[in-house]
Amino acid sequence: MNGAQHILEAFHRHHISTVFGYPGGCIMPLYDALVDDVGVEHVLCRHEQGCALAADGYARASGKPGVCIATSGPGATNLITGVANAHRDSIPMLVITGQVPSGLIGTDAFQETDVLGMTLGIVKHSYLVDDADALPGIMEEAIELARSGRPGPVWIDIPKDLLLAEVTDAPFPTPEPRETGCPDLAKALSLLRSARKPLLYSGGGISLANAEDSFRTFAESSALPAVVTLKGIGNAGKCNPYNLGMLGMHGSRAANRAVDECDLLLVIGARLDDRATGKLDGFAPDAKMIHIDADAAEINKLRPADLAIRGDLNTILAALTAELTKKSLTISNWQKQCRTWHTTGGFQAADNEEPLAPITGPAFIRQLSRIAADDTVIACDVGQHQMWVAQHYEFDHPRHHLTSGGLGTMGFGLPAAIGAQFADRNSTVINVTGDGSFMMNAQELATIRRYNLPVKLIIMDNQCLGMVRQQQELFYNNRESQINLDDNPDFVAMARAFDMPALYIERTDQIRRGIETILAFNGPMLLHVAISREENVWPIVKPGAGNREMLDETRRTSPANKEHVA
Repeated sequence: MNGAQHILEAFHRHHISTVFGYPGGCIMPLYDALVDDVGVEHVLCRHEQGCALAADGYARASGKPGVCIATSGPGATNLITGVANAHRDSIPMLVITGQVPSGLIGTDAFQETDVLGMTLGIVKHSYLVDDADALPGIMEEAIELARSGRPGPVWIDIPKDLLLAEVTDAPFPTPEPRETGCPDLAKALSLLRSARKPLLYSGGGISLANAEDSFRTFAESSALPAVVTLKGIGNAGKCNPYNLGMLGMHGSRAANRAVDECDLLLVIGARLDDRATGKLDGFAPDAKMIHIDADAAEINKLRPADLAIRGDLNTILAALTAELTKKSLTISNWQKQCRTWHTTGGFQAADNEEPLAPITGPAFIRQLSRIAADDTVIACDVGQHQMWVAQHYEFDHPRHHLTSGGLGTMGFGLPAAIGAQFADRNSTVINVTGDGSFMMNAQELATIRRYNLPVKLIIMDNQCLGMVRQQQELFYNNRESQINLDDNPDFVAMARAFDMPALYIERTDQIRRGIETILAFNGPMLLHVAISREENVWPIVKPGAGNREMLDETRRTSPANKEHVA
């Protein structure tokens, strides 16, 4: 077999049945091999960024590595944003690009780019293949690297001549087994039992470790009041009475207050990023911290832990649960206090019953959450709608909430929804987007049409870059700059041009009918939702401030709000 055929052989061996790509000159040998292949479905997106983001969405929804393929030069560079997005959120991905023939590397040949150099900071590992016989081993190692430990994207750049070259058969390397032993948890249990106000803080590492069940069992057994990061939403399920929801810049007052007053922070699968912690020296100021994570690089990176435990989350959580089952924690007063805060300081959104009233973002999302089935997958874009979904949609599982956390990539939602739909053709997948984000990758409507995917699209349209406008209003003396989108196209007509039926709604009495119509339709459908340009996401923490300094609508005109921020 030649190099291209060995790539497909590796796909079969690792049960990779769906890949997302766009062909071109230097990757053409792989596309030629695909012609005769049975078992690998290639999804042709309409832009390489769409390929990478679709592979990302596939991986988030399925837990399996996503695969994207492109050619050299602009094909590779167009993948970069999507790969960086996967890297920041630790999503397992295999990236394969063609490169100019070996003898032309370094000569500024047509469509030559230094992919290895450009991508070093956004991948877990990268390869420039220089020997065809090394390709089978590289494929094995790359797939294992992408999905093991802390997952992430791995990039393989392959010169065209090596894709065509015959590969000498060689035994495939067998990955060494990873240790998953459970560390001594005695100190962790001692800290938990001596704390009066312990708090559970979890993030996206729970689902990355496939530890959802172990975490939920631990959370229920310990009955610890709990907060989650943006990527940890859904960790506790819909029914945990001690879950206070998301913390951080747009978190609830209840969650941020609990962090501020706790005396022990049990951090599991989270990295203490700035959007969650706010000003770090004011974060959980009186608390000791236990940090449990699979990645040693995250422990003590931003805040020293009083106890650090690195290892397999399933093993550690099972051991903690077993010990706490023998003797439960005595924290009833703290539990009661946190539930009181949640009642008065959780995410609130009044459902406007006035039939002719304009639609508000939170009220719409709350209705969507009530009407959609529990196993619905929501793929968000980035902006105000993303935060309303995080605040007001009740997720029962973290893999049902696909969102760009670390990179904040506008245009993520539509391709991610496509990837999630390929991960499960029978699932209900909804892309909740804004008018700004939608236009970033609107070309992927053609991908939905080509494959007749039943993806539902909801565009929350305020005719501006809403989150930028909000920060300009609050922190830049309301000096608006380059945020106006009132010349958007007619989104209903645009959808219909792609053979997709669409509806437009603008009043509260139209919300239920609009949502029920798109969910009942057997195929793709778009719902265009008009919302007010002036609507803001509340509460909010000023960038660079501490989480205790949350602003809500009643404090929006405070003089402190008007300082410029970086």
